[in-house]
Amino acid sequence: MPARRTIHFVSLGCPKNRVDSEVMLGVAQGAGYAHVDDPADAEVIVVNTCGFIGEAKKESIDAILEMATQKDGGACQRLVVAGCLSQRHPDELARELPEVDHFLGSSDMLRLGEVLAGKAERLLVGNPADWLASAATPRTLSTPGASAYVKIAEGCNRTCSFCVIPELRGKQRSRSPEDVVREVEQLVAAGVKEVNLVSQDTIAYGRDLAGAGATLADLARRVADVRGIHWVRLFYLYPETLSDELVEVLAGHPRVVKYVDMPLQHAADGMLKRMRRGHGGARLRKVVTTLKKNVPDLTFRTAFIVGHPGETDEEFVELCDFVKWAEFDRVGVFRYSDEESSQSFAIPGKVPARTAGARHRKLMTLQRRIAHAKNEAIVGRDLEVLVEGASDEHEFVLMARHAGQAPEIDGQVYLSGGLASPGELRRVRITQASDYDLVGELLDGDAAADAAAHAEARPATKDRTTTSTAAGPKRVALRVLQTDGRDRQSS
Repeated sequence: MPARRTIHFVSLGCPKNRVDSEVMLGVAQGAGYAHVDDPADAEVIVVNTCGFIGEAKKESIDAILEMATQKDGGACQRLVVAGCLSQRHPDELARELPEVDHFLGSSDMLRLGEVLAGKAERLLVGNPADWLASAATPRTLSTPGASAYVKIAEGCNRTCSFCVIPELRGKQRSRSPEDVVREVEQLVAAGVKEVNLVSQDTIAYGRDLAGAGATLADLARRVADVRGIHWVRLFYLYPETLSDELVEVLAGHPRVVKYVDMPLQHAADGMLKRMRRGHGGARLRKVVTTLKKNVPDLTFRTAFIVGHPGETDEEFVELCDFVKWAEFDRVGVFRYSDEESSQSFAIPGKVPARTAGARHRKLMTLQRRIAHAKNEAIVGRDLEVLVEGASDEHEFVLMARHAGQAPEIDGQVYLSGGLASPGELRRVRITQASDYDLVGELLDGDAAADAAAHAEARPATKDRTTTSTAAGPKRVALRVLQTDGRDRQSS
């Protein structure tokens, strides 16, 4: 039997882009290609790019040039560049990067099959509005432990001045609730316990499905009711008026985690108007108050942009005061990126890079103190955690996450005092805290009761060690590069 052909992936950007990388990986494996961790061993290398902001574009180009060296000294015969950067600058990239054999856009993941079959043109960049994944789309998971992202929609209908996502991904297109649930059922059958629902504008899910009556609250409830699911998490909620139904689901459904990711971007009225956010600071305070009042033990993650054109010292002080008032659990702070096709590009009053950097450091320092205090308040509590596996820093240290920690975005719980397997739900007692991470002591024999009721049966193992692997979905360890703290200037 001939040896399997080999492929290596580099995935840049947000979790939504990672799902696209997993789709291409599924296409490759369906074509008989085996993923290899070392690019030197790969016949085909795919770089899935991010093209949203300047720093991400630079990182994507650096990754492409790094992988191009494998065509000289490695086994690489074809270099493929895919994703948002290809979608945004196809002709320029094709002209400036002769090392690249094929370019795929943000809607062309399935066309990787043509490339691997040797039947593709060099430039395969289509209409971004053509793509919407389904439960039938091939996909191989790459997230650690028993977690998976599920993309519930593509594109965005917002007109935020700093954002170019509609240009790169098209208008919003929601998947049907039935199709999302079908994919979740498939994931659960493969061993997934945590599902993270993502899209560019998650709170707007279903509005484009005429007559379907689909809402995010209903979808979250239906996904959480799939037998075997333990945690359902919602990402990228736009800060608009929240429906009572969604608040009730967040507050009351036992498997929808009390976690909200809602990029607010700023708090000053003038800045929010320049950003074309469609609301002012008063609405943000109302949304934050509503969620904190009605969702007990809520973990609130948000993101802000500093240095946007026109941002004054007074408006930045107002943003800092807002962060002090709200005491968010997680905050990402990002320096504005002046993108030529965004509406913000034409706004006067550019903020000097040094000023934007100073504001970034000040706001991050402020939030770090808040985050540390919140983590210290958890010390002594018993929490349920999802075990992910060995730490990236040391193979003999296990890491896990509690419900208030999103995968690869928030901190970790490092485990001590026992043994556990990846994919297990266990109880721990928190013993130490830092700014972002926790240390927890495993409580012997105290796996979560409702997890046992819902999880699929796993074969027993004679010797459970820190490196043993519970039954679960077949996964690949993709090389994932995330720019500037993992978040983007997203809606």
